[in-house]
Amino acid sequence: MEQQPHEPGRRTARVLVVDDDPTVAEVVAGYLDRAGHTVDRAGDGPAALARAAEHWPDLVVLDLMLPGMDGLEVCRRMRAHAPVPVIMLTARGDEDDRVLGLEVGADDYVTKPFSPRELVLRVESVLRRARPASGTGPPGPLSSAGLTVDPAARRATKGGVELALTLREFDLLAFFLRNPGRAHSREDLMREVWGWDFGDLSTVTVHVRRLRGKVEDDPAHPRLIQTVWGVGYRFDATATSTDGHLTGVRPDAAPTERRAAHEPPAHRRDGEA
Repeated sequence: MEQQPHEPGRRTARVLVVDDDPTVAEVVAGYLDRAGHTVDRAGDGPAALARAAEHWPDLVVLDLMLPGMDGLEVCRRMRAHAPVPVIMLTARGDEDDRVLGLEVGADDYVTKPFSPRELVLRVESVLRRARPASGTGPPGPLSSAGLTVDPAARRATKGGVELALTLREFDLLAFFLRNPGRAHSREDLMREVWGWDFGDLSTVTVHVRRLRGKVEDDPAHPRLIQTVWGVGYRFDATATSTDGHLTGVRPDAAPTERRAAHEPPAHRRDGEA
């Protein structure tokens, strides 16, 4: 394919494309190459791990259904070695598989059949958030409710202990710390954190649940990231008590009020928080 001119000063990346379908891999690699990225390819899980060991990628485009070792296991093993952004490729309609991909830490997913141009846009969206733009510098550290986020170091801690967060979990926590006390719909979070005006909102739900599992003392009764019933989520910067009660919810509140502070089911219909 003919190489297209690059934008001046544009930062490129090494992307590992893992798919057992040679046609899909070739098309994806071709579009990413034309976008100016260095592309490595692998047709199965072991080959992907070997490629990554040779040249650690800046991002992985990973098919969920691979022979022998599936994409979930590849993602787990790569993440056990070092942080790396992952975009999963999944079959259309396999919602459970998409949720599983997000649960193991995929930063985004694209359903097959897909537009290669859309995939390239998603790749570059994830890369932008993984690497702050040169010249402007990232914002300073943020601290609230025992949590600290340092965007420059891409490091987050709770009570001084470092948190193992994925790219999207880090960005989501940073967004909450920048905007405490405000209710945000899942559509708002999709736009502000993922950079997309459309998408499967269950992505947001799963990431909020994963983040709660890492920052809450009791994820089943979240105090920091609270659900605002019928709206979305709110970060409570004052939630520091450990007496077992939810900050902002009276201990004698009615059951319906107390349920409003809990996480809704992951498969709730779109439009419900």
